[in-house]
Amino acid sequence: MTIMPTLQWDHPQPHLVHVTVQDQHIDLMRHTNNVVYLQWLEELAWSHSIALGIGPADYEAAGHGMVVRQHELNYLLATRLGERLALATWLTAMDRLTMRRHYQFIRLDDQVTVFRGSTLFVCVDIAQGKVRRMPAAFSQAYLAALTPQIL
Repeated sequence: MTIMPTLQWDHPQPHLVHVTVQDQHIDLMRHTNNVVYLQWLEELAWSHSIALGIGPADYEAAGHGMVVRQHELNYLLATRLGERLALATWLTAMDRLTMRRHYQFIRLDDQVTVFRGSTLFVCVDIAQGKVRRMPAAFSQAYLAALTPQIL
């Protein structure tokens, strides 16, 4: 049995996903390609949203979805083949149209933060592609998970 160390998260109670850097993640520089980080952000955000009860089918049913308006990405240290990472996310701000999600990735072998980022999402009407107020089900689920930004 492996005992997980206590990791130093930027915010309390993160939603977590664990990954191991695979061959397909590595680029010419022999580290994880930056596009892979974007894929991990998307997978992590969906994992959290689904855990909160809002998945792709709910977006379809509501005719609304949350889309990226802005990313801030801070690659602090390279990650390499075989390294195990804990990917964490929190919702840190929200209003009727937008929400902000923060991310922190920690390399498990040395417990060092290798990545931090945030994404500003905006709610849009899927059919029209126009910004719209979040449906009540979205705001209720996301508001329940809101961790006010401490940084």
